[in-house]
Amino acid sequence: MNYRKLGRWGVRVSAVGLGSWLTYGGSVAERAATACIHRAYERGVSFFDTANAYERGRAEEVMGAALADRPRESFVLATKVFFPMSDPASPNPNDRGLSRKHVTEQAHASLRRLGTDYIDLYQCHRYDIDTPLEETCRTMDDLVRAGKILYWGTSEWSADQIGHAVSLCGANGWVPPVSNQPQYSALWRRIEERVLPTCEDLGLGNVVWSPLAMGILTGKYVSVDDVPAGSRAAGEDAQFMRRYFTQEILDAVQRLRPIADEVGCSLAQLALGWCLRQPAVSSVIVGATKPEHVDDNVAAGDLDLPDDIVDRMDEALVDVAIR
Repeated sequence: MNYRKLGRWGVRVSAVGLGSWLTYGGSVAERAATACIHRAYERGVSFFDTANAYERGRAEEVMGAALADRPRESFVLATKVFFPMSDPASPNPNDRGLSRKHVTEQAHASLRRLGTDYIDLYQCHRYDIDTPLEETCRTMDDLVRAGKILYWGTSEWSADQIGHAVSLCGANGWVPPVSNQPQYSALWRRIEERVLPTCEDLGLGNVVWSPLAMGILTGKYVSVDDVPAGSRAAGEDAQFMRRYFTQEILDAVQRLRPIADEVGCSLAQLALGWCLRQPAVSSVIVGATKPEHVDDNVAAGDLDLPDDIVDRMDEALVDVAIR
């Protein structure tokens, strides 16, 4: 496993990280989730990502419990804050967004669920248009100074929002964001025009989610009329795959297969390697429901794709990639 600096900052994360969206604490039983987390750790994964909103805190609990007997200094633990955590039937007006109240309360709640004294990377899950940015930045600075979090970052923020936050923190002597967590894959490239260059210029590392496009880039889906039983496309999470689940896209992905064969890797490894060739990408966050999924994905951490392979991949997907 290769380890990369998180942007210009001193902390290093594994090139392949393990996430918990739509899996741990929900559709994946705790024993299976724990097996995946332990396998990832054994294979050199040091970056583990979750969020308070994933299964209303259960994902954090599962992740924390699975890592409890590992040396705390041996991994980087990341979680997020923004979305409501209260019962929808009895909504709390302050239980959302990036206000000082919500962020501080949820930081302490995440610490309890994760069973740890500090969060390595605390991320703003979305941008909050209803809270002054200086309130959020100052709150994150206070949490760092209190030792509750070590670093903070953003997720799905625009280039302008990231730039404004860095400038504001610099002007006030606050700890700036060190990372961004955007969606990015060979099929979803919207961050390439502005977000990636902005992050590279300002020194933020990107820990990207859905680098396999919800599993589409693994190549296991060949026809929209023949969905494998037990796959994500056959379950309740299929709604998140609609933008990718077209025959045109599935056919394009199959054009990558001979390229993967030539490189000597799986389609999933090829797709992860494509993301990791970007200098502004520090880690790709993958999901896993079985330990063998972990084994396949972590091998991409050592993959170095030549430029001509990347060019051929881009050509194969040119008509379907979303920019």
